[in-house]
Amino acid sequence: MAKVEDFSSRPAMGVALKVMAIMLFVGMSAIIKATAEDVPPGQAVFFRSFFAIPVILIWLVQRGQLSVGLKAKKPMGHVWRGLFGTTAMGLTFAGLGLLPLPEVTAIGFATPIFTVLLAAVMLGERIRLFRVSAVAIGLIGVIIILFPRFGGAQLDQTATLGAIFILCATMLRALVQVHLRQLVQNEHTAAIVFYFSVTASALALLTAPFGWVIPSAGTLGLLVAAGLIGGVAQILVTSAYRFGSVSMLAPYDYTSMLFAIILGYFLFDELPTALMLVGSSLVIVAGALVIWRERQLGMERSKVRAVSDPKS
Repeated sequence: MAKVEDFSSRPAMGVALKVMAIMLFVGMSAIIKATAEDVPPGQAVFFRSFFAIPVILIWLVQRGQLSVGLKAKKPMGHVWRGLFGTTAMGLTFAGLGLLPLPEVTAIGFATPIFTVLLAAVMLGERIRLFRVSAVAIGLIGVIIILFPRFGGAQLDQTATLGAIFILCATMLRALVQVHLRQLVQNEHTAAIVFYFSVTASALALLTAPFGWVIPSAGTLGLLVAAGLIGGVAQILVTSAYRFGSVSMLAPYDYTSMLFAIILGYFLFDELPTALMLVGSSLVIVAGALVIWRERQLGMERSKVRAVSDPKS
């Protein structure tokens, strides 16, 4: 019999788990970036997803939720979640090979902004003046971040393509958030986490005819590590919401910029530009306002946050 999910309030534990998860997600992204020149995005998605499955299965067994995690009440819901999420992951991995790590992280901060817009269109959620203002601030921030890639004095076509990839991935992750709001009404968190890895692995395999390579031993080790780290990070972020509310933990997503700046500098000799910092600051403020407003309205998103993957 599956254990009942414990949502007791232990905020310090929740914060620790969330920050650890974010740090691991950024580390995983750095690994993918390091292998981007040698491995196509679809193959990287496969390793990221497939090698997370054993970690997730061990977690489900440890929690006594294996039977729950393997039970899908609405299989097509998992297929659509897998399709959206896998495409977003593939685009993110492609963009990581073309843009600095801090820039990829900064653009990704726009996910809550696009989620608000999509929820209004797809779910009919009402957006009042406060959230409209937050969305406007966030979009201005996104424009500032992207300006050098689309309107700067010296355009780099490769970097512009990378920016397009990451922007599309961010919109798709917002679509995943909206889809999850419906999926969690019928499906257990464990099932959503497990079947995403399964469907992502299967979908990634379909890209094999388009140029998979035989990686070197070092690259292979990094790819396997990315999958294992991604699986552990997913478990940590899911577990974090057992100990703290979504409104308290969600702002810690933005610690990813700090980790991205540190890893980007030491691993890839990358530094964020002034425009990137200004734009990402506006996006962070907008996202924080959206989170605060949802808390005020009583719009709890704990389950959605628990099964979402902020960094693919």
